Amino acid sequence: MDILIPKILGNGATYKIHSYKGIGHLPKGLHPKSSANKRILLDQLLKLLCGYGKTPGIDAVIIVCDLDDKDKEQFLSELNRVLDACHSKPKVTYFCLAIEEFEAWYLGDLDAIRKAYPQAKNIVLNGYINDSICGTWELLADAIYKGGHQALLNKGWQIVGQYKSMWAEAISLHMNVEENKSPSFQIMYTRLKKLILS
Repeated sequence: MDILIPKILGNGATYKIHSYKGIGHLPKGLHPKSSANKRILLDQLLKLLCGYGKTPGIDAVIIVCDLDDKDKEQFLSELNRVLDACHSKPKVTYFCLAIEEFEAWYLGDLDAIRKAYPQAKNIVLNGYINDSICGTWELLADAIYKGGHQALLNKGWQIVGQYKSMWAEAISLHMNVEENKSPSFQIMYTRLKKLILS
């Protein structure tokens, strides 16, 4: 997001990105079960949105997260229920879901992947259907990591996370945000553009 947002907003907009250690789950009754310092997004979502709603100078809040294996409409409904429970909502709140994972956004721009990783396996990349629920990080790993996702998994989840971060940076540098073919990326792109045009 540090690389992609400036490509979308240009140099005139101001923004701040807050990253979280995990998505977690929306708590029953919307009352957090973990402390805020654990930085679990959904567990703290009500508190976060209410806090942003009370903070002067914040024009919009964009929540970006993976859909994973959740039902899209049900998950959006749950997120909007949290927003509706806010006593002081942000002026604008958008929920942008990467379908199924952020890697879907990179796979929406195969040219960017090929520029970042010239050895990428075209047979794997060309078989991908945008925003399909297919194990997107695994598919990307199969295309660009020697031995594929299973070889990477054998090194442990911490190493998987490190590689996913490296891929995000390397591919994002080459992404054409206007031409990205991921429908979920285009939703996020359109909403951000709408903010700077309004």
